[in-house]
Order: sequence, then C-alpha cells, then structure tokens
Amino acid sequence: MTLSRLLTIFIIFCFVTTAWFFLGFNITQRTHSSYKIIGKEVQQLWGSPHIQKAPKVNFIIADIAVNSELESSDINLEINLKHRRKGLLWYSTYDVDFEGRYTFINPYNEPVMARVTFDFPSSQTIYDDFEYMVENVEVIPKGSLGKGLEAVVQIPAGEEGKIHIAYKSRGLDSWKYSFADNIITVKNFSLHLISNLNEYNFPAGTISASTKTKSKNGWSLIWEFDKMVSDFDVGIEMPNRKNPGPLVSRMSYFAPVSLMFYFIVLIVIGAMKRNNLHPVHYLFLAASFFSFHILFSYLIDHLVIELSFLLSAVVSMGLAISYLWQIMGKRFALQVACTSQFLFLILFSFAFFFEGYTGLVVTLGAIITLALLMQITAKVNWDYIINSKQVSKTFLHSKTT
Repeated sequence: MTLSRLLTIFIIFCFVTTAWFFLGFNITQRTHSSYKIIGKEVQQLWGSPHIQKAPKVNFIIADIAVNSELESSDINLEINLKHRRKGLLWYSTYDVDFEGRYTFINPYNEPVMARVTFDFPSSQTIYDDFEYMVENVEVIPKGSLGKGLEAVVQIPAGEEGKIHIAYKSRGLDSWKYSFADNIITVKNFSLHLISNLNEYNFPAGTISASTKTKSKNGWSLIWEFDKMVSDFDVGIEMPNRKNPGPLVSRMSYFAPVSLMFYFIVLIVIGAMKRNNLHPVHYLFLAASFFSFHILFSYLIDHLVIELSFLLSAVVSMGLAISYLWQIMGKRFALQVACTSQFLFLILFSFAFFFEGYTGLVVTLGAIITLALLMQITAKVNWDYIINSKQVSKTFLHSKTT
C-alpha cells in the first residue's frame, strides 16, 4: 500500500464524512421542524401537560379575603398512556380520570362566606363528565378555561366545608399536582394513582410516591402525608418511546468512526495478503456504508424503527459483500468484510438503541479490534510489505474461494 493510495483513501474518507454530517444535520432540522409544527398540532388534538392545582379557599371577613388551608385531600387518579407518532417523533399522550374530595373548616365563631377557586389543569384540552361542587352547590363552567371557576358559599361557625371535583380529560408527557405556589402545610393528604405505565419517572421538583406497587397492567402509586410542610409538588412523567429522528441523527454523526475501523481492517488484511484494494473500491464500500444511514433516515417515515433498521442493514451489507465477493473472493468477503461490517456498522449503530451504553460498546469494539489486529500482525515484516512492489499493483484478485 503506497503513500499516495493511503492519501487518496483518506480523502475519500473525509468526503464521505462530510456527507454524513450533512445527512445528520438534515435529519436534525427535519426533527426540530416536526417538533415545532406537529407538536402544536398534537397539543391541539390531544391536550398539553396537566398541572392540577389544589383548590384555594378564602374566607371573606369584612371584605378581606383570608386564605385557609385544606383540612384533608382524598384524590383518586387513573392514567392510561398511549404513544402516538407524528412525523419523526413519538408523543406520550394519555387519558386521565380525576376525582378529588376535599374538606376545609371554618375556624371562626360565626358563619362566614367562603370563596373556593378551582383552576383547570390545562386550557388546551377537553373535560368530560365534569363536576365541581362546593357544599352541594354545583358550579357550572362559564367563560374561558384559563380563568378557572369560583364558588361562594356560607359555612356555619366551626363547621366543615366539602369540595368535590371530578373530570375526564386528555394530556401529554406529564401530570402534576401542585399544592400551592409557595411553602404550605399539607394535612391529611392522599393521592392514589392507578396507571397502565410499564415505567415512569418523577419530574424534578416533585416528591416520590410513598408506596409503589407493580400490578399486572401497570403501576399503582400512592402519596400519603399527615402533616407535611413543603413547596414541592407530586407527579409523574410518562415514559418516552425511542424517537427515530434523533436516533438516526446521532448514528450519522458517529458513522465516520465505524468506517475508519472498517477501512483499517481492510487495509491491514489486504496488505498482509498482498492483495490491496484500489481507492475506487474504497469509495464504493464507503457508499455502501452511507446507504445504510440514508435509507434508514427515510424508511422511518413509513415503517417502524426496528424494521427500518433491519432492512437498511440487509441492503448495506448485501451491497458490500456482493461487491467484495467479486473482487477478493468468497472467503475474504465473508470472513473479513462481512464480519467487520457487521461489527462496526450494524452492532455499533444498534448500540444507540440503548441509552448510556453507546460509548461503552464503541470503546469495547475498538479495543477488541486493536487486540485482534495486534495478534494477527505481530510477526508481519512491515518493511517488506510496504516496500514490496507486488502490493502496489492494482486490481489484484484473490483466487481463493
């Protein structure tokens, strides 16, 4: 392998690397464009993240509103998650069935008027089977969802007032319950969540559930507090499915590393066998690698991500193996080229399906490759191979089968 050929192969490598970066940038732009446009459409069709605030109670004393904390909160919640795909992104949409029963006490020695305010968790959704009652007085929604609802009732001295809220709605990504905007004392609080979630996360700034029970169909979570002082909320984040757009984009940016390892193996093995490939051959092999990513990037618009990955892998490996079969023979194509491409392209790319393990897989692959090449070439006379005129001839064909 002459220095001029190595330089030509390096130029080919740089050219294909540039193409990969353009492909990754294009996919990123498509993904961001879809998120801005389609994301708004999804919210309009399905609703936005829910933040359910606790009802506020104010006693009207001499025309002054005096805030009163809730005496007890008993909430039952059911969430059913269903992932929906739009463009290159999956969205975590859910149905929610909420019912809350609250009590508050008039601490004064005389009857007072209480103003109870309820805020809708989202103004960009619908509410079915809605009920808001304070002391058996039903409040009929009017006006805008963003303004909330108010009920004004009289509570006898020392008596307990009751609030009942129920609705069915639809949301996106997360559900939270907010006690108040500032630090508050939460008394006799119970929230029981039943869901079909296989996994979940607690959002930042929220409290983990007191009890977590795995059921056949999902998770049962319970938050219980007797007398808690905190400004934290409770809630969950819905699990996300693997989004194909960002996944393919990361694969494209990483692809040059895979091609570099692949080229190194072909150059070293070819030099040892004194049957080097011509730089034009390396150009077509690089194109077969690139075909995997560009085909994958467009198949995911129409097929599930797993099937898109499989078809792209088969096409790419089929192109490279059939090409090298004709040039170097059956044994080299299957034992060297096929194994290398499967390791460096397919397995490395597949590692992106597992968050947090990509770097480890790449590192292990590089170390294993280095170890094998060191063992194979340990006794090679590189002076002879580099200076030999035989290995600089072009288009030598292996006669082995």
